[in-house]
Amino acid sequence: MAHNVHTMSSDRKRVQFRAPDRLIARADALAAVLGEDRTDILVTALREYLQDATHDDAITQEIAAAYYDDDLGFDDLKALVGAEEAANLRALKQQLDEGYVEELAEL
Repeated sequence: MAHNVHTMSSDRKRVQFRAPDRLIARADALAAVLGEDRTDILVTALREYLQDATHDDAITQEIAAAYYDDDLGFDDLKALVGAEEAANLRALKQQLDEGYVEELAEL
């Protein structure tokens, strides 16, 4: 069954996804208990998941590797790991790129 996440604010995007009925039923039950709507529950859950994921060393390494391989742009990197960490990773990437160019020049 398709379940919609929708919002009214202009800085938000409407998304549609499929989720198990049981999971949505749990979100609906929690929303009822808290006096919120399903969207609030799902957005909070997604925000917390992303926050936890980007503080996991293994996932952060995967994010960095994707950035180093040019599979992830700087803006997306910054959105995932924050401005300070993104700046650090960009500086390291530049150092690695410069080192690679120098290494090739020596061959």
